[in-house]
Amino acid sequence: MLDIKQIRENPQTIQERLNRRGEGYDLQPILELDRKVRELETQRSQLQARSNEIGKLIGQQMKSGSKPDDPAIQTLKEEGNQLKAQLSELEPRERELKAELDNLLLNLPNLPSETTPVGKSETENVEVRRWGDEYLPKHDQIRPHWEIGEQMGIIDFERGVKIAQSRFISLIGAGAALERALISFMLDRHIRHGYVEVMPPVLINSTSLRGTGQLPKFSEESFQCSEDDLWLAPTAEVPVTNLYRDDILPSENLPIYHCAYTPCFRREAGAYGKDTRGLIRLHQFNKVELVKIVAPETSEDEHQALVQDAEAILQALQLPYRVLELCTGDIGFGAQKCYDLEVWLPSSGKYREISSCSNCGDFQARRAAIRFKEAGKKGTQFVHTLNGSGLAVGRTMAAILENYQDPDGTVRIPEVLQPYLGGKTVL
Repeated sequence: MLDIKQIRENPQTIQERLNRRGEGYDLQPILELDRKVRELETQRSQLQARSNEIGKLIGQQMKSGSKPDDPAIQTLKEEGNQLKAQLSELEPRERELKAELDNLLLNLPNLPSETTPVGKSETENVEVRRWGDEYLPKHDQIRPHWEIGEQMGIIDFERGVKIAQSRFISLIGAGAALERALISFMLDRHIRHGYVEVMPPVLINSTSLRGTGQLPKFSEESFQCSEDDLWLAPTAEVPVTNLYRDDILPSENLPIYHCAYTPCFRREAGAYGKDTRGLIRLHQFNKVELVKIVAPETSEDEHQALVQDAEAILQALQLPYRVLELCTGDIGFGAQKCYDLEVWLPSSGKYREISSCSNCGDFQARRAAIRFKEAGKKGTQFVHTLNGSGLAVGRTMAAILENYQDPDGTVRIPEVLQPYLGGKTVL
């Protein structure tokens, strides 16, 4: 959430930075509502102050010997009753306008960082680096991962549809084992790099989704339990960040690093054609997430380190990838700066997103009221929150099935995963 004080004091600057996203956000309704709310607050404060003053005057006169039915006291009481009636009408209106203002603020995205490249769409994202060209497949007989997976009997699309609906799958035998091996390998690596593992609930309440920016704007992209205030987690970023909602953390506890494996659930948009077949775009998928909660002055360095931690998984698996810095027209709603890692899928001749590493600044912290306090200093500050996939497990499996595929259709197992699969070298 953006700071209403900052919007009020610097509307032109905030509007210009929002315009870099290219989505036509208009601050005028927010400024007008804010003006009305502050007018009502002032009016209520004045009425309440006069009401309190009347109460004191009545008390003083009663102590001085005046009787309850004295004309002066009766006059004060009548004025007090009129003030109470005015307050009873004003307070609901003030709450209503505050709710409208909060809703508008909750639908405003984060401000892009000053260092985020300005652009209108993903076509203007900036490639930062590539890695692993030496690991590109040396032959051109690569079959798509969904095809080789079905042939091997390790991915079953039809039974996933039978159990649920389209865009759900079942992993069988070696497919399930490979998925589990990837999850364990990723968690083990991140824990060695200083992350503390969390296993959070995957059913989460509306307050948690609102805190990290998925509500109210993206309600249609999440699955909701109709009889409860619970939603299926779209990413572990939501429950893990909300571990600290409404907390004031001692500054010495920062930074906080967490990793978490969860199944994730999203109503993915887009046509289910050749470009999104297989494991690339599912309603349910597994993911290992990285979350950092840090002091503002360290967040930029922590962001670069987060990207490197996600890259380390791809490098250990020897999967070719590239890093993109997203432009202002393509960064996520809650991000001020974002890097995407895209893994090479040879069957389509494309790099496909496998991790999105975002620095949210204090945007989520304001929504979720996550603050920290330095010893010996007055007041609190909002933390900065960062998150990134480390990695999306299904997409990693897809990359392995294609990049490790031999001409005869066998699939080699990356060396770092072999201990997790009983020492086997071929899937």
